[in-house]
Amino acid sequence: MSTPEIELTTTFVFDRRGRIVSTREPGGTHGPLFTIIRSARQCAWAVRDDLPDEVVEAIAELAREELPTPDLRTPPLHAEHYIALSGGEPGFSGPAFTFPSHLPAISDVVQIEDERDLLRNFKGWNSGEIVAGRGPVMAVMEEGSPVSICFCARRTEKAAAAGLETAAAYRGRGFGARVTAAWAEAVRAAGLIPLYSAAWTNVASLAVARKLGLDAYASFWSVADGRTEE
Repeated sequence: MSTPEIELTTTFVFDRRGRIVSTREPGGTHGPLFTIIRSARQCAWAVRDDLPDEVVEAIAELAREELPTPDLRTPPLHAEHYIALSGGEPGFSGPAFTFPSHLPAISDVVQIEDERDLLRNFKGWNSGEIVAGRGPVMAVMEEGSPVSICFCARRTEKAAAAGLETAAAYRGRGFGARVTAAWAEAVRAAGLIPLYSAAWTNVASLAVARKLGLDAYASFWSVADGRTEE
């Protein structure tokens, strides 16, 4: 079972002070200025490594006052203060899901071992990425090529976060839910916790979560830099 702390450590790389150095995916960005993840039982938060110490201390004092909440759409108690103190702007916000113990049996999804097999319909894959931590990569095939894939966007020794992509011509056919279910089972077989999250505005990703019966147990809320891409 996941927790906000596991979500946080899977999403970001930290320095010795516990501050965000980067997002964890290959070629990751510097990350948000501040992120808090809240569930009904726990809060976990972090600040970026380039914020001044006095700003970090002020944010930390406020963050310690945040309470767990079952209302995942409610912004943090001190949302406006986090934005003002860090000099940023509202960033990523959305639910984090847990997978049910039993998922639909999927028989027509295959595991991809070679990045070259992805290049017909998907860009940005480099040799060695799958072995280095992007695997397992599960795919629905059409005409001999993957057209919908779910892979490890981020991965640690405890958990892996789903990355989902479907080629434009094949969207709306239910492929996303199928590859995500197969990916989650493969991740569990590897001894890891499968994680799934989406922005509140990402209708397609939220639809996959509903179709699979995922449980929205926590929510991300962050302050973006505004000067750099998150």
